[in-house]
Amino acid sequence: MFLPMISLLILFLPLSTTAPLSGWVQSPGYPRGYPNEAKATWKRCAPDGHTLSLTLTHLDLEDSEDCQNDILEISSDEGTLVSLCGQKSYKELQSSVNPLLQSSVSGCLMLSFTSDFSNPKRHTGYRAFYTVQDVDECANPDNSCTQFCSNYIGGYRCFCRLGYFLGEDQHTCTVNCSKDLSGSQTGTVTSPGYPNAYAEHAHCSYTLAVDQILQLVLEFAGEFDIEKDEKGQCTDTLMIKTPSKEFGPFCGNATPPSPLLTESHQAKILFNSDGTGFNTGFKLTYRTTGKTCPGVVTPHSSLNPQKPEYLKGDQVIVRCDLGYVIDTIKLGNGILNDKEYKSVCQPTGSWSSVFPCGLVDCGPPDIPDDGPLQLLGEIPGTQYQDEVQFKCESTYYTLEPNESYFCSAEGYWTSKSGNTTLPRCEAVCGKAEDGIHSVSRILGGAIAQLGQIPWQLLLKKDGALKGGASLINDRWALTAAHVVDGLEHLPIDIYGGLVDQRQLNQLKNNKMKKDVMKNFPNLAVLDSEMILIHPGYDKSKTKDSRLSFDNDIALIKFKTRAKLSQALRPVCLPQKKEGVVMEGQVGTVSGWGKTEKREESIMLRHVNIIGYSDSKCSDVPLNRNSKMIYTKNMFCAGNNMKDSCKGDSGGPFVLPYIGKSIEKRPYRLHGLVSWGPECGEKGYYTKVENYLDWIKETMEKEENTNESEE
Repeated sequence: MFLPMISLLILFLPLSTTAPLSGWVQSPGYPRGYPNEAKATWKRCAPDGHTLSLTLTHLDLEDSEDCQNDILEISSDEGTLVSLCGQKSYKELQSSVNPLLQSSVSGCLMLSFTSDFSNPKRHTGYRAFYTVQDVDECANPDNSCTQFCSNYIGGYRCFCRLGYFLGEDQHTCTVNCSKDLSGSQTGTVTSPGYPNAYAEHAHCSYTLAVDQILQLVLEFAGEFDIEKDEKGQCTDTLMIKTPSKEFGPFCGNATPPSPLLTESHQAKILFNSDGTGFNTGFKLTYRTTGKTCPGVVTPHSSLNPQKPEYLKGDQVIVRCDLGYVIDTIKLGNGILNDKEYKSVCQPTGSWSSVFPCGLVDCGPPDIPDDGPLQLLGEIPGTQYQDEVQFKCESTYYTLEPNESYFCSAEGYWTSKSGNTTLPRCEAVCGKAEDGIHSVSRILGGAIAQLGQIPWQLLLKKDGALKGGASLINDRWALTAAHVVDGLEHLPIDIYGGLVDQRQLNQLKNNKMKKDVMKNFPNLAVLDSEMILIHPGYDKSKTKDSRLSFDNDIALIKFKTRAKLSQALRPVCLPQKKEGVVMEGQVGTVSGWGKTEKREESIMLRHVNIIGYSDSKCSDVPLNRNSKMIYTKNMFCAGNNMKDSCKGDSGGPFVLPYIGKSIEKRPYRLHGLVSWGPECGEKGYYTKVENYLDWIKETMEKEENTNESEE
């Protein structure tokens, strides 16, 4: 609301008249002339509500550049006003100097005069007249009086018209519009002056309070008109506040929603206006009704049955939304499970049980510390719908499945395709350095190069050669049962990434082991955790004095995961559906066994041999008194004095043969060196294809057993 400001002329006598209101100030010796090396200072301050001014009537000083000789300086609280020397007429002083010589309200003026040691001629000096003047604060539009202003000598006062009172700031006129209406269950609240224009600078507060089993209902009646600006922002405001809610701010001329169910037995109606406008305000009636419970018990949940509001005694089932669960689970109190609980509407309008529904948290993915599976980057979060990605530690593994995982509503990390188990890093099998190629004439074989047969393992016991084995993943190896028969519970030495046994001589001194391993980074020393021999293996003689190496196969599990490298990589197992006929197949057998020249080879050797027919392989005599039994779980192979021999047992027979680089298929382990009549004739091999189910089931059973124990 705006009303014109009126200035009242009321005379107030000054409280003190001890200080003169005017007077003269002049240089020493004026007008006869000031002496050399003279100094004079003067200071005078205006009383409260006044200003002080100086009027120079005479100026005659020695002139010099920048007034270096004689000088008159006049300053105020804010700083230097003028610096003077030479001669100026009264007319010049009036036009250019005197208008500057005035203090601020209640401020001070200072005068300082200095002459040097000599003057060529006599100068009369200066003279000024000072006056103290009252300030008319009411003439200043910024005096802050909102209604009436009255000036008096030394100050001013604000006044209000009838019906208003002066606020604490002694400038703002307002009205007394705050009331405590507690205990009243019905009534009316209006803006001050309604239906006429409401008062400016009003700060109204109406307090309502009834019995706590009741709630207040507010309804707007009549014209609603509260000022807002051109941008639609509220200039004046109406707010309704309860202990838990706020309604508004309301303004403009559109009636707010009515009735307002406060859901509370306490409310405050707050109205504030500024000093402009001629708006009529508002009218509110209030009454009470029984409390109802809101249609929401806790955020992120739904109710069954669903209603806008609930009466005393109504019971609901609260169910957390998808992806949310009850944060704190307590026994009793109506909790049905981690997503549902019962709640009853109380007479006070509150629910009997309230458990917050928080986001499902899957926790960090359970990745084994010693496994090749790793997180790709930092985990952004572990709550519902957060996403994680995985990777394998090196290119020697492939990620299966290779897809993102999300925290599901059930609290499991789940892939896009619905897989709830974490991906696995499967070792890439059957890859070798085929660029290293040799076909020279193990027995009649060639020396292998590092990385050419990376799945080949060497088995020793107490320093003696026991045979070979094949790495099939980073935790398991395959060998022949007769190689490890009787050693199931004894430690054996397993080496990988090796072609030259002379490296092992440097490992005999355990104290130097770490240093030696630095010199041979490709060498892997693997410790066995368990040896599992096929349950059908039995090499005892039959009644007709024949020997059987049927089911000559065993699994070796390592204590720790093998660190894969270019020199240590697994071989693939044959595919069950292949049904490979070994006759005529050219494969490669490898090992450190007997050669033409010595009992044991220092270097890893390999040779390409050809699979024979079943008729050629069957019933081979071992000696005069016994012969071996040939079964469907075996095949035999050789090639003109090329053969596996003593010490090669358990080693791999792979297809295709090593160095056949035109083949893009991976190398697969089709046979294990098992037995033979004489080196150089033909060797007998365990047919790995027949044991795929046993290998898979045995490894899975053992892995699952370890996981359950953890």
